Amino acid sequence: MQIAVELPNDFVAFQTAPKIQKEMRTSYALWLFQRGRITLGKAAELAGADLYDFMLVCKDNRVPVIDPSREELLEEMNR
Repeated sequence: MQIAVELPNDFVAFQTAPKIQKEMRTSYALWLFQRGRITLGKAAELAGADLYDFMLVCKDNRVPVIDPSREELLEEMNR
């Protein structure tokens, strides 16, 4: 599927179309992953990045890659 988005010229004056497309795909992938709507692997695929690079994007944006439940944390602490 292809979606067209109109952006004001002053927002894109100093960037190329491929760079903007990459940033938008990455931002959308990060948004979907952060909300639990897609897996880490699917988010990386959508962003056009390998898993490790997308994990770095998550880190840079303070999005946890591993989100353990309270029970999992307590179980881990008791070991």
